Amino acid sequence: MSGGEAPGTAAGGPGPGDVPGAASGAGLRGAGERASGALDGRRAPAARPSGAGRGPAPRRVWCEWAWTGAEDGAPDHGVLVEISGGRITTVAAGTRAPADAETLTGLTLPGLANAHSHAFHRALRGRTHTGGGSFWTWREAMYRVADRLDPDTYLRLARAAYAEMALAGVTCVGEFHYLHHAPGGSRYADPNAMGAALVAAAADAGVRITLLDVCYLSGGLDDRGAHRPLDGPQRRFGDGDAAGWAERVARFAPAGDHALVGAAAHSVRAVPAAQLPDVAAFAADRDAPLHVHVSEQPAENTACLGAYGRTPTRVLSDAGALTPRTSLVHATHLTDDDVGAVRLSGATVCLCPTTERDLADGLPRTGDLLPAPLSLGTDQHAQLDLFEEARAVELHERLRTHRRGTLGTGALLRAATAHGHASLGWADAGALRAGARADLVNVPLDGVRLAGADPARAADAVVFAGSAADVRHVMADGRWTVRDGVHALVPDTARELDTVIKEIH
Repeated sequence: MSGGEAPGTAAGGPGPGDVPGAASGAGLRGAGERASGALDGRRAPAARPSGAGRGPAPRRVWCEWAWTGAEDGAPDHGVLVEISGGRITTVAAGTRAPADAETLTGLTLPGLANAHSHAFHRALRGRTHTGGGSFWTWREAMYRVADRLDPDTYLRLARAAYAEMALAGVTCVGEFHYLHHAPGGSRYADPNAMGAALVAAAADAGVRITLLDVCYLSGGLDDRGAHRPLDGPQRRFGDGDAAGWAERVARFAPAGDHALVGAAAHSVRAVPAAQLPDVAAFAADRDAPLHVHVSEQPAENTACLGAYGRTPTRVLSDAGALTPRTSLVHATHLTDDDVGAVRLSGATVCLCPTTERDLADGLPRTGDLLPAPLSLGTDQHAQLDLFEEARAVELHERLRTHRRGTLGTGALLRAATAHGHASLGWADAGALRAGARADLVNVPLDGVRLAGADPARAADAVVFAGSAADVRHVMADGRWTVRDGVHALVPDTARELDTVIKEIH
């Protein structure tokens, strides 16, 4: 079989029960119907789309080369992956392709996890990157987009953005969700309508989602160290206090077994220190992930020191919010004491290099933070390419330290896969092993960027030279979502993005 063909011949294109998700209307109705249910902190009761009750059919997939977790990133040759019920049952290397197996040429990886996403920022791509200004002036443009969205446009924008992620090999997204309410801060009839739209969008796009519901109470810290009230578009983000936030989130049980709910505090700028223990306790009581923006900008550190006499990391630690379930997003400007506290806590550090360089955030102390687990996010989606994010972690560290090789291919792939999934509450994903979720990302080596690569070092080539455009086939939970570079559920992803973004602007 040539590299340009869809894998295998027996399965052909996606058929009934072969792709996850449902039509957007059905997905959104289901989410709304379940919105008043109880949240168990991890998994809502399954609400399967029509026709999917049978689950994905058993499969045998033979991978020419596959990364099965080697520390040095070396792939195995001739890897047979057997799948049943959406789970990997067997992984065997050094095999010949069985006649009844689907064949994947090139390199096959576990599904990628996008651990930090703001779906609505996708509407800003290509509109905010040139000229002067700062993070703070960029934020004003972001607020203008936020103020134009409602549950319908949010569903359509997020569905297209998540479909773009699937095309890039992403099988799970962590959505850092703070756009909760209607313009001006008034409540929708369903106070979780915007979150329900995101959950439905993920189902439509065939990706899993951890909805990281964000507590956002303040408009920032002023020069005196006092918290400003929410103003303008920020009013859509607030729930009054942490107790009001927790009450709303506790009422949300997302429709579908593709979705989990996690907790987030936007930042120490947006959540006063006295409120942070309640957010941390909410997550702890449910054994749920807790994500926080931390020290992205020096101004945040300065304001926090002025208000509390402590760094943002220390404020989080004192609030009980620095644990192995915590992900610290960006963590760019950390002190030596901060670095030590992060390493001791077991918290994950989520790096978003394309955003961090676009907004001139600075370079994180990545090597100093090791062995803290790392995850990756595309954040504002200036680009949507987890391979670019992965290599940028190492390349940025080279710029900072003038040394090569702090993180090798294996470490970068773990950040893009197993560590990212675990940080979102899906510890059973992100690896090619028996018992794991059957998520596969296939990258042939016959494209112009990877032509001539040594197949025995295919993972090195993909991480340091490949791009999202090289992804050809993607499986999530045992179902093909992308075949030959075309999304099975959102086949004209570009048109959908173009249409809804132009409506917003």
